[in-house]
Amino acid sequence: MRWAVIQFPGSNCDQDCYHVLKHVLGQDAYYVWHKNDSLEGADAVIVPGGFSYGDYLRCGAIARWSPVMQSVKAHAANGGIVIGICNGFQVLCEAGLLPGALIRNRSLHFRCESRPLRVEHPHSIFTKKLLTGQILDIPIAHGEGNYFADPETLKSLQINRQILFTYSDRAGRATPETNPNGSALNIAGIMNKEGNVLGMMPHPERASESILGGSDGKAIFESVIEAKEPKGAVAA
Repeated sequence: MRWAVIQFPGSNCDQDCYHVLKHVLGQDAYYVWHKNDSLEGADAVIVPGGFSYGDYLRCGAIARWSPVMQSVKAHAANGGIVIGICNGFQVLCEAGLLPGALIRNRSLHFRCESRPLRVEHPHSIFTKKLLTGQILDIPIAHGEGNYFADPETLKSLQINRQILFTYSDRAGRATPETNPNGSALNIAGIMNKEGNVLGMMPHPERASESILGGSDGKAIFESVIEAKEPKGAVAA
């Protein structure tokens, strides 16, 4: 698969995503600068974490107007895969590719730590290699990871099974105490109704090699690859 990794001024997780895709998973990964209006034939797009445009105005509020985002929106509208991680999740919400918004953490503190995530279901291209209720250890690093949406939107997310990951304890219990930022319904990651756009605050690219302390996040990328690559295809 061809993976476009978007680079904004202030991105700081783009190289991590590139490394995992290119050197760990053997994918055809490449960078696309925010001023470009072409995704160069990408099968999947990563909108990475960081502090795009210094997080001025609001997180992701300026990045959504970058020329490349028009191509990302067109890619998604045509069924192409898009994954927004941390600041990328914020950008996708600002751009209207995902519902809701990410606001200041309930504690008003930046949280940087590994967190258990509960997999809600495997019925998506992002979770097909995972199991319902499976616990993943994946790092978070954000100050504005508090997912907010109106009650009708939250109900719709539940009904349509768009919630893919929730903050929990290691036994799978999602409680206020296991919620690091105040997110509604302990939400850590959601997808759009069509099932081709994922936004998540935790960083799977930082948990994709055992040398870094864990590889639980790699399964998210592997799920997409397995879903989209022809059967029998071998990564380079």
